[in-house]
Amino acid sequence: MLLHLVAEFDLRRDVVPWLAARGWAAALDTSENSSVLYVVNVERNGKIIYTWKGNQRNTHIGLYDLQTKQNEHLYMFERDLHIISCSVNNERTLLAVSFRQYTEEERVIQNSGQLPRARVADDLIWAQWDMMEQRLFYIVPKESRSTLKCVQFYPDENFNSILESHLDISVNGTQLKLVNFGYDYCEDQDVASKSLNLQVFTSKAGGLCVCCSLPSDIPGEIRYSIYFLHKGYNKTFTVSLERTELKEVAFMNLDYYVAAYLPGQFLHLLNIQHPDLLCYSLFLTGEDARIDTLQNCSIRSPLTSTVLDCCVGSMYAVSISDSALLQFLQNSKQDSERLAALHCALLHFRHTEDLEMQIIWWISENLSTCHSFDPIQEFIIASLYCRMCPETHNLDKLLPYTSLLDWIGIIPGVTCATDIISLPVLEFQNSKGFWEKLNSNLESVKYAEPRLHYHNNVLRREWRNLSEEREERKTTAYLRNIFENAKKVLSHLDTWDSEERLGPLFQEEDYQQQLLMGLMVAQLKDHLMRHLQYVGKKKIDQIVLDYVANLLNLVHRIMKEVWRRYQLHSCTFCFDERGSAREFAVFHIMSRILEAANGMCMPLPPGFHTLHLGLGVRCLPLHTLLHYIDSGVLHLTETCVRKLLEDLDDTEENEKLKFSIVMRLPEALGQKVRQFWNHPINANLIARKYVKLLLEKLGNRQCSRPIPERLLVPVEFLPLNYLTNMLAEIEDQGVHPYEKQDHINVRFVEETALKHTMMLLGLKYS
Repeated sequence: MLLHLVAEFDLRRDVVPWLAARGWAAALDTSENSSVLYVVNVERNGKIIYTWKGNQRNTHIGLYDLQTKQNEHLYMFERDLHIISCSVNNERTLLAVSFRQYTEEERVIQNSGQLPRARVADDLIWAQWDMMEQRLFYIVPKESRSTLKCVQFYPDENFNSILESHLDISVNGTQLKLVNFGYDYCEDQDVASKSLNLQVFTSKAGGLCVCCSLPSDIPGEIRYSIYFLHKGYNKTFTVSLERTELKEVAFMNLDYYVAAYLPGQFLHLLNIQHPDLLCYSLFLTGEDARIDTLQNCSIRSPLTSTVLDCCVGSMYAVSISDSALLQFLQNSKQDSERLAALHCALLHFRHTEDLEMQIIWWISENLSTCHSFDPIQEFIIASLYCRMCPETHNLDKLLPYTSLLDWIGIIPGVTCATDIISLPVLEFQNSKGFWEKLNSNLESVKYAEPRLHYHNNVLRREWRNLSEEREERKTTAYLRNIFENAKKVLSHLDTWDSEERLGPLFQEEDYQQQLLMGLMVAQLKDHLMRHLQYVGKKKIDQIVLDYVANLLNLVHRIMKEVWRRYQLHSCTFCFDERGSAREFAVFHIMSRILEAANGMCMPLPPGFHTLHLGLGVRCLPLHTLLHYIDSGVLHLTETCVRKLLEDLDDTEENEKLKFSIVMRLPEALGQKVRQFWNHPINANLIARKYVKLLLEKLGNRQCSRPIPERLLVPVEFLPLNYLTNMLAEIEDQGVHPYEKQDHINVRFVEETALKHTMMLLGLKYS
């Protein structure tokens, strides 16, 4: 079962034995009225108040302390009262009690003028009391639409109306409904069917939801609506079932989620923080939705993540089971189920080594089965969001929480209609906590154009421009600042991450990745500074460094877990034998990591391309390897190419591999690594380069005689053609005579040229 329930309180278990031991439970077994013992309230400190009838039909009130597991007898009335609600202060000196009067006793109260009275609301049809935060939500009927209001009560006995929101809910013919004021056991089914099945839930992050079960005349169809008041829209869900005896949906408050539950049919967990995309809501049916301990809809959520079963008098702590969620993720077949479960696991649970390991292993198995989203992208973005956002208020509105911009998938059997609603009106001053966070959420909705979440469009464009112009701009102050940012990230990563790393990760220079790293720091810093000026530059610098460092560490975490799962050595970096099937699987995962990084314009740890290329050389046939290099999937790095040239002997197959790699090297990199291959083919390339430089110097000398016109018809002599073309190329380039030339090892050129000549003549070379 996805929801894990722990019985914190049960009348039969925790109260009845205590009553029996004191002789107060004699009437419980013989009474024809099953409501002689029932819960009337859950206090804000978690203590439970209940009532029962004594032997003489006296009315008793008791209290159960969840911490001490002890019962306490509070008061006794010497007559039969039907208690509706009750509350007591800490000193047990003041008891507030509501009870239903019998018809013959309906006289209201002697000396009523002495009672202090304050009118809070008139003409309401529904009300809900929030015990934890001392708030009263109520609905006032209007001609066209109803209005939800909220009154906040304060410790100094003052109160004020703080919220007003219009709801498109029909209230014609409905009767009064009270939620969390105690449970009225005298309410018959006819009255219940005519009252609003509606509850208001709040979350710590400033979420405000109105959940309402809607009537439906179609057999087998269930309708319910969730008003996300903090987001400015309403979602109405229609669920088609084969048949159902229950028509009303029960709702539970899980803080990060709102649960809509129809026993025996479905369990729908709706994400409060990110309700815009339906794929982040878990919809479970069948065995996955089963909750054995809750078999009816008479449940309430008096406290967050708490459920009170009003019929049997049991209260449970409710949580999402991480083991059940991971099992559901493993067994899910739909992308909507996978994404919702993955999102729940990443954002709802605190990150642990074991949880991350299992998620990464699942990702490595399902890279090819997820069609509508990239699980690597989602893992990295959602993990960063979860780690960073608790640090700073409002940071959750500025950092991306998903790699998706929209969702075009469906949930089988469920249709959803979204309607824009007017934002609530708040009236408060100097109020902290929930109201401040709700107001911040509403402000974000008002000014969310353009969207506040950071995106990589500008980053991608700037990275591409700088990559293409690096030779011209490599000494500018702007670029020096960019690379300084990258150094800060890498040094920052070293200070708090001491785990063993896969060599050569973080062990080599990588111009492109450091450029992207530094650009991300600069642009993310600018983005946060526009919206979080009050935080301060020093704090924002810290946030940005943590964000990019965490990003690099997450990529390393994925690779380390993949290495562990496929039982590879810390660094598979040897070219004298072919790779195994396990290595090929890891190479495929690294290719998907690269694809995910390119899609998000995300930096990779320096050394990633070296490790990736090394596995590619071991695992791929030559034509596939060269295709991957030419298409940009594999990047030639100095570390890997140098090791390849040094370690492999010059067999015919290896010569072909080396020559193919050398011919594809960029000019600057080629000059560095070609000297490590002592082979005639490479010597020929170096010699040609050296001759070209000599000819360039010759061509740069001032010539007093006129230059003859070029031959229009090429001479049928290939060496002369080559020389002519090279001279023409030099002339067109117009190289200046004093331009600094690259250093050439003349002695090496002479030696390799002599060796090449001797080999061609069939002579021994010593």
